[in-house]
Amino acid sequence: MASLQNLICSVSKQLVAPNCAGTAKLNGAPPSVVAASSSEASLDEKNVTKRRLALLGAGALATGLLKTSSAFAEEIPKNYKSYVDANDGYSYLYPAEWRDFDFLGHDSAFKDRNLALQCVRVGFIPTEKTDIRDLGPMDEAIFNLVNNVYAAPNQRPSIYDMQERTVDGKNYWTFEYDLEAPGYGVSAWATVAIGNGRYYTLIVTANERRWSRLRNRLKVVADSFKISDMSA
Repeated sequence: MASLQNLICSVSKQLVAPNCAGTAKLNGAPPSVVAASSSEASLDEKNVTKRRLALLGAGALATGLLKTSSAFAEEIPKNYKSYVDANDGYSYLYPAEWRDFDFLGHDSAFKDRNLALQCVRVGFIPTEKTDIRDLGPMDEAIFNLVNNVYAAPNQRPSIYDMQERTVDGKNYWTFEYDLEAPGYGVSAWATVAIGNGRYYTLIVTANERRWSRLRNRLKVVADSFKISDMSA
């Protein structure tokens, strides 16, 4: 547990960025914050549900194991494009109409042409670990990551789904979460994996008010992230 906390502290110092506005490139993987609004009554019901989900109790989270073949992972669905970084050893899909931009703390990033707060970004930091399972139990590690790294002090995090998938012998954790503060909120999918001596993080986000329309489309992005051997 001590090693996990040390890694979380290391990640939190390097993976901090305000939103999808974008500036110079570094390496990391923070979330974005966007505006949201809803009625007081619906917020009360929603907050109760989210508090229950955040407890990570039995039945509060859906945990699955998805085994994917290499051939399937390399297919490019309609309305998506593929980004491949052979030098840094990773690839993923993103919506075809999105454009690339520089995002503080990240190695690559793409955003919607009209809605800048809808974006995907990938970052990485060095690690001596060799597999994402080395972080410990998936539910505990993700809970610590979302609460201690992704969430700002004024934000309330909630986790809705966790899945593990295995592609070409490499393990990936993908999870859905949101961050809420008075007057605004963001929803996101994140995928984390370890390989090439690096801890990789992909996060794809959208305004919480648009999440129900975009959730499945952005899940394709999160599920597409793949590590490969780095080019010499």
